[in-house]
Amino acid sequence: MPKRAVLLVNLGSPDSPSVPDVRRYLREFLGDERVLDLPAPFRWLLLEGIILRTRPKNSAHAYASIWTKEGSPLIVMSQSVQRKLAAALGPDTPVHLAMRYGSPSIASVVGQLVADGVGEVLLFPQYPHYAMSSWETVVVKVMEEAARQSPALKVTTVQPFYADSDYIEMLHTVAAPYLAEAHDHLLFSYHGIPVRHLRKADSSKAHCTVVADCCTTCSPVHATCYKAQCLATTRAFAARAGLDPQRHSVSFQSRLAGEPWLTPFTDHEFERLPKEGKKRILVICPAFITDCLETIEEIRERGKESFVAAGGESFRQIPCANNHPAYIDFLAKRVAAWLKTGPN
Repeated sequence: MPKRAVLLVNLGSPDSPSVPDVRRYLREFLGDERVLDLPAPFRWLLLEGIILRTRPKNSAHAYASIWTKEGSPLIVMSQSVQRKLAAALGPDTPVHLAMRYGSPSIASVVGQLVADGVGEVLLFPQYPHYAMSSWETVVVKVMEEAARQSPALKVTTVQPFYADSDYIEMLHTVAAPYLAEAHDHLLFSYHGIPVRHLRKADSSKAHCTVVADCCTTCSPVHATCYKAQCLATTRAFAARAGLDPQRHSVSFQSRLAGEPWLTPFTDHEFERLPKEGKKRILVICPAFITDCLETIEEIRERGKESFVAAGGESFRQIPCANNHPAYIDFLAKRVAAWLKTGPN
């Protein structure tokens, strides 16, 4: 029987919050053709001529505000998940960790798998929802490296689990203590993407943003529709938690200027909600498995500041799954199901 292993892949992080390290990280991240999906010459001009001239300094300041003595929160927490999952699975199923951008790179970890004599890998992208700029780019990169370094390596990929009942139950377990606190509103804040990415992922070219209520009108293209999947997660969680429809809503955070992105924008909601009398809010970020710059600095720090400045009184960001025992159990259950399938 071929040796089997698990490969967890998360987004990644700069090596440090210094401007040079942040610039290097952003160059790799935003240079990905599935993130900035422009023709190569235009992508280079935008990245080198505009973004990398100003953004590294601002981003370095943001990273410095969340950096810990152990390092990047995303890296440190991902390593904790790796260790805990490995302990749950036992020594016969090694667990490896790679980052799509930065270190440890996918190329280096695939190389380690090959050197260790692994014949089959369960690729577990740490993204519940499909998007070309997240789940897809991870899968494509791993497949490219596997084909380059060891064509015989069998890779099985965990599909987006945005509405998986076990995932929803895990989310609810993590959030339940916070939901028990007095609050006026629960905001589901998902990472934003350009509207153009939705249309690009629609293989039919006749559903997304064309059909009325396209995200809730059943269609095969929802398999690659990020927004439809985010809304499906929200509906499933709301049903599990018994949420009042009038006391929760959806928004999208993080965006670049220059073209339409998914709305409503989270930062705008932080200004709007207090004006509607919703002074005590909870914010949950289901698109993020691990707390990172976008949840800690953008939501927990700047978001809270904006909300309070707009008249809000109480603001709590519900932590991501991180290394919660319920998430380790979710991962272990998925791996166990794969192990039972036998060699491919």
